[in-house]
Amino acid sequence: MGGSNRLLSVAELADFLGVPKKTVYACWRTWGLTGYRVGRHLRFRARQVEDWLDRQEV
Repeated sequence: MGGSNRLLSVAELADFLGVPKKTVYACWRTWGLTGYRVGRHLRFRARQVEDWLDRQEV
């Protein structure tokens, strides 16, 4: 993803994280991700996902 400004669909985010789409729908708010409505579709900024993922390091 490279921290781009690109918008990811739920399917793309689920594939990137290796989780089912239903997990993304159920957890994105508790994960602290910002979602964007584009019409009826939910999208996520790639750079925000990368930043969030970096903060999950253990």
